[in-house]
Amino acid sequence: MRLHVTIVFGVCLALAFHGVRTVSAEEWTTVKPKEIDAILPNPHMGWETFHRTADRDQNLPEWIPSTVQYARWGWGRLEPRPGEIDYEFLDQQLAESRRAGQRLAFRVMCCSTTPKRPYHPDWLKAIGGRVITTRYGDTEGLEVPDLDDPVVLRAHLDFIRRLGARYDGHPDLDHVDLGSVGWWGEWHMSRSDPAKMPTPENQKAIIDAYLASFKKTPLLMLIDGPEMLRYATERGTGWRADCLGDMGGFSANWCHMRNAYPQTLTKANALDVWKRAPVAWETCWDIRKWVDEGWSLRYIFNYALALHASYINNKSAPLPPGDEVKAEVERFLRRLGYRLVLRSLSHPREIGRGQQLPITMEWQNVGSAPCYRAYPVAYRLRHKTGKSFVIVSDNVTVNQFLPGSVDVFTPAFLAQPPELPPGEVMNVKDTLTVPATVPLGEYELAIGVVESASRPVPVLRLAIEGTTADGWYPLSRISIRAAN
Repeated sequence: MRLHVTIVFGVCLALAFHGVRTVSAEEWTTVKPKEIDAILPNPHMGWETFHRTADRDQNLPEWIPSTVQYARWGWGRLEPRPGEIDYEFLDQQLAESRRAGQRLAFRVMCCSTTPKRPYHPDWLKAIGGRVITTRYGDTEGLEVPDLDDPVVLRAHLDFIRRLGARYDGHPDLDHVDLGSVGWWGEWHMSRSDPAKMPTPENQKAIIDAYLASFKKTPLLMLIDGPEMLRYATERGTGWRADCLGDMGGFSANWCHMRNAYPQTLTKANALDVWKRAPVAWETCWDIRKWVDEGWSLRYIFNYALALHASYINNKSAPLPPGDEVKAEVERFLRRLGYRLVLRSLSHPREIGRGQQLPITMEWQNVGSAPCYRAYPVAYRLRHKTGKSFVIVSDNVTVNQFLPGSVDVFTPAFLAQPPELPPGEVMNVKDTLTVPATVPLGEYELAIGVVESASRPVPVLRLAIEGTTADGWYPLSRISIRAAN
């Protein structure tokens, strides 16, 4: 069975649908679900654990759900021998994430700032690749690969292609950082001499390799360097920033929040990337540092939400104690990512078997980002005998429901980021055909957001009361009679 759906943006909707008997308002049922304030454990968003699954993260409070485990590994860890990626290790990481109710996200790194612990493979020199001895600030004697060297570049690009060939679209893989260049894969070689960033041509070649290899799994580009950030995001990636909350911890006259991020994101023309791809933040140090420095949690969290974050990674560090800290984190997590509220649903109280059933709804995204997966809305009709029929929408998908927005990086914003407003209430018309084989009688009508038409299983939670153990939301009842 298929749904024929029209989405209408506006204040009111007509109750007459093409091919559907017009009914009066008295013959319609309208339900208005009650909104809830719980932090929802939805996929592809929220609090990331770091190098440990949620069930093994001793610093993860019980009140914070996590659906993503994030990790970073050196190229040499993942490819210990030339041409042989350690698939067993990555498969194990994916399986452990799934068992913990999470998906895995990761980044590959090539350049380490820790002496005698390089990220590149130790076989690189043996195949003729060039490795440079450099420094990071006062730390000397660091070995890093020269990504401009043809042998190194060829091996690195081949590694990316084989990684994508195995894991692109894997159901347990949430996203992949477009990393591997620069210190920690962050696309910069700050405080380094003589090692430098690869040429722009080779940087683009690495970006192109990721884009060609990961066409299904979302890619997030590290934001250091506006030229390459623009190159990657214009081709469909999201972005990740690894120093949320720095209000002056490195310099009294410069910080990431008021200087680096406004300059880089504006120059890269990346402020609207959130409309099509995810944004991820990682805390600078961790939240304990913010509290110790006296930096405003409200300022930092409002800033992150205004930039339409989907994820935050606090490196699995302990949260600072105190009710005020907990209240600010809870407030932030209620808005982080998508948060979908079904405001109302209306339908005729009865319909003829085999006829078209009109439904009108109001949806609102009160979170900070879209849901970037096109999960469809579905309806379940359940008879008192227990038999049920699920009808999945062809066209109504939750990625269409956008959050609100504010102007960012204005003087007023940088002085105090405002609270992000909720998205517009979206008015939706659906028409579905009641199967001619459905038994007559009264049915419970439930709604859900499902994985796909071929697998109509609920995959995310709405911010309304009434969910069942299997993820559906029973809303009303409808009578199915014999067709006229």
